[in-house]
This record gives sequence, structure tokens and C-alpha cells, in this order.
Amino acid sequence: MKILISADMEGATAVTHPGDVLPGTPGWERMRPVFTGDVNAVLAGLRDGTAVVPLVNEAHWSMRNLLLEQLDAEAEMITGRHKELSMMEGVQDPEVAGVVFLGYHAGAGSEGVLAHTYLANTVTSVWLNGVRASEGRLNAAVAAEYGVPVIMVTGDDKTIEDARGYAPDAVGVAVKHYVSRYTARCLTPETTARLLREGAKAAKALAVRHEPVRQGPYRIEIEFDAEHLVGAAEVIPGVARSGERRVAFETPTMYEAIRCFKAVTTIASAAMEEQYG
Repeated sequence: MKILISADMEGATAVTHPGDVLPGTPGWERMRPVFTGDVNAVLAGLRDGTAVVPLVNEAHWSMRNLLLEQLDAEAEMITGRHKELSMMEGVQDPEVAGVVFLGYHAGAGSEGVLAHTYLANTVTSVWLNGVRASEGRLNAAVAAEYGVPVIMVTGDDKTIEDARGYAPDAVGVAVKHYVSRYTARCLTPETTARLLREGAKAAKALAVRHEPVRQGPYRIEIEFDAEHLVGAAEVIPGVARSGERRVAFETPTMYEAIRCFKAVTTIASAAMEEQYG
């Protein structure tokens, strides 16, 4: 049995500041071993007493953050950008029976440490079929389309609250508690390692493939912080203005939806100027 870990960084132990997650900064270098430690703790719990084949997909920024040389020797890691399913790469493997959302965070427009959806500030809200959607909700819908349940979610306490809306049966482990967007009450890595390992050990019992959930069409609406980004995104076929600072699109599958969403955010990111956004 394979279990996929989709590993984001903003929700990792002790991460509270943009400098903790921006590649190339001293804070990011400091947090890479901590982030890797979170993954190893979950891997230890998943493998405890069970023949689990762990697959780790890097899901943060450049997707080159985890330290492979410090990772559990039994793990395999997908690293690098421009993957077919981005944060959910690996879920296509028919042997994957469950997915862990590790280091996740609340969505744009919500309370949470470093809360955002794909782009740090440019996207102010996202809705999936009319429901405000975090990256977790979007990715859970992708996983469901492959019959793969979300078995565990880790991050701050607001992330765990959000997960109850899209994966109510998943084991939730809060490694820190929200104070403000850039502040958290943090547990030590020693403590979170124990909690993550215990959570993963319990969560693996939930790793059972289901019948694929195909409930399309799916409508995604995205709100930006600047009007000109609407015009930039509209060059994508099927993406249309839905408000002054909003675009929307509809697809028959979540596979297509998440790929279109990635295209929208990539173009919006490229349409910003450094000084004037």
C-alpha cells in the first residue's frame, strides 16, 4: 500500500513568517530541517508496524525545499516544479490508498498563519462550486476524483478547522496555534514530532481507496487584489470575468479544474509589476 504525503511548508512546525518559507533566505534555510523533520515524523507513524510505501510530493513554492539526504531512507520524493497535478502529483498512482496534507494552511481571506491560496497576496478569495476554498479543499476534490481519501491534515489550528469541512474523518494535528497572520503559539519540534507520529499511526487505518467521486461540472471563481489581473487571466480559453476583480471558469472534472486554476495563478503572477503589483 502506498500513502502520498503532499508536503507544503507554511503549516510546518515553527513557521510563522514569510522569511521562513521564501527560498534563499536565512529563515528558509533554518526551517528546511524542521520541515523535513515533520515529514519524517509522519513517515515514522505511517510505517510503524505496517508495510506502507511512502511517497512524498513537495508542494511548496519552488518544490525544492525538503532535504532528501535527511529524509527517511524508505521514502521516495517527487521534487521540482511543472508537475501534471502540482501539489497533488502522485495521486494518479493506482496503488496510492490515502493522502496526507502536511504543513497546510488556511485559504486566502481567512484567519490563519500565512493564510493564502497559491499566491501570497494577489488572490484574495477562491470559491469551488460556491464554497470558499483553501488549497486543502481544492486538493481534496482532486484526490476524491481518484478515489483517494484525505487521511490526515497538519498545520495550525485554523487549518484543522478548515479540514473538517472537506475531510471530516481525517486525523488533524495542530503543530501551532494562530495568533495573527504572522504570529503563532508554537510547540517545539520534539513535541510536534511525537504528535505527528501518533497522528499518522492512527490515520493509516483510513487509507482505503474508494470509488472515484465524479460530481462535475466544477466551477471555480477567483478574486484578485487588482482589476488588471482579470484581463490577464481572461486570455485563457474558458476563463471569463465574473466581477470587477473576479474571474470564473467551469470544467467537467477536477483534473481539468486544478490545471486551469494553476494556469490562472501563473499568468496572474506574471502580470504583476514589482512596485505596483
